Amino acid sequence: MNAETAKRQFLEHIEIERGRAVKTIENYDRYLTRYFAQMGIKDVSDITEQNVREFRLWLNRQPGTAAGSMKRRTQNYYMIALRAFLKFLRKRDIPAISPEKIELAKLPERQLDLITPTELERLMQAPREAFKKAKDPDKERMYLRDSAILEMLFSTGLRVSELCALNSDIDLSRDELSVRGKGEKVRVVFLSPAAKEAVREYLKARNDMEEALFVDGRPNKLHRIIPRDVQRHLKAYVTRAGITNVVTPHTLRHAFATDLLSNGADIRSVQQLLGHASINTTQIYTHITDSHLREIHKKYHGKSRN
Repeated sequence: MNAETAKRQFLEHIEIERGRAVKTIENYDRYLTRYFAQMGIKDVSDITEQNVREFRLWLNRQPGTAAGSMKRRTQNYYMIALRAFLKFLRKRDIPAISPEKIELAKLPERQLDLITPTELERLMQAPREAFKKAKDPDKERMYLRDSAILEMLFSTGLRVSELCALNSDIDLSRDELSVRGKGEKVRVVFLSPAAKEAVREYLKARNDMEEALFVDGRPNKLHRIIPRDVQRHLKAYVTRAGITNVVTPHTLRHAFATDLLSNGADIRSVQQLLGHASINTTQIYTHITDSHLREIHKKYHGKSRN
């Protein structure tokens, strides 16, 4: 079967039947196209263990974003796309090599961007402190917005893209909110009193007609805030708070998860709150709570033998 035809059918399949995000489909298309072009794949029968290995070797020799070769995690993205493509071919009874032949490179344990409770509190206070000193209404609105963004990220564990997609018709009389996450899956997240109050204050100060919950730009040229805007504003508050570590919107998602686990939440519940499809993704947080578990063991274990 023609490789390009099969690829097109595969991409249509993951979009329509698997409900994958547009960005995922674009990435899979790019990864497969690069493999086909580099290895001269015209027919699916041209895909062999040998040329897959040669392609991996070629990827490993490509320059990365920093000094050295392409990151192994990035190389794995190509293999994940190819493996998904081969699984699709097998389901359609199209002869091709087994997807099990495609192994992923082992990666070092993922390091999380962490923030201490003290640093977190300083960060949350930064826009509020700036608001007290502001004399311009536009600046005041900006600081109220940024305070609401930080409270929302920590209260809900939302991805920054999910936060940016929220609309201003949010019901603040309720403690919960439905959001549409990866793969168009809907989940419920919960708002803390601090988050609700921060959003309420921000909306009260708004004087525009934009649909988005969070907006950015000049007063006469507002637009729905985008992840890059959030990161840019957050970076300024990190500096104000005197935090030297890298802090991103995802750092607050990490803080949300570790806060729950450290205080006794079970990992399955945290998985649902984060919107992780696999429990394996959530398990990256568990080693952070080891010190908490050590204290539990020390406090409760073996008391009858003392």
